[in-house]
Amino acid sequence: MIRRDKELIVVGDRVLVRVEDGEERTNVGLYLPPTAVDNQAVQGGTIVATGPGLPMPSPDSFSDEPWRTTERATRFVPMQAKPGDYALFFRKAAVEITFEQERFLVVPQGAILALVRDE
Repeated sequence: MIRRDKELIVVGDRVLVRVEDGEERTNVGLYLPPTAVDNQAVQGGTIVATGPGLPMPSPDSFSDEPWRTTERATRFVPMQAKPGDYALFFRKAAVEITFEQERFLVVPQGAILALVRDE
């Protein structure tokens, strides 16, 4: 995400979420029970950016000949979440940041409970 000549890069298997303040009914039509909203256990928001995913080890790293190295580009396990998706996630796993006066949450993909995607 680029703002004012600054780039915010999401790393690993994390997503950057624009926060949707706690309401019983989300903008995409999901109903959150009052207990989830009151306890701040679950929160939702729109995914703005994603990291590349988890890096995969090189198949050569398990070789019997560790001195033999071959150059290869890093490959990643792809992310299931995509920018534009609405994510419902565990609030305790999120880290709040402010970037260019806008509030976001950085959430690990493992903390996401559900995604809503417009096809």
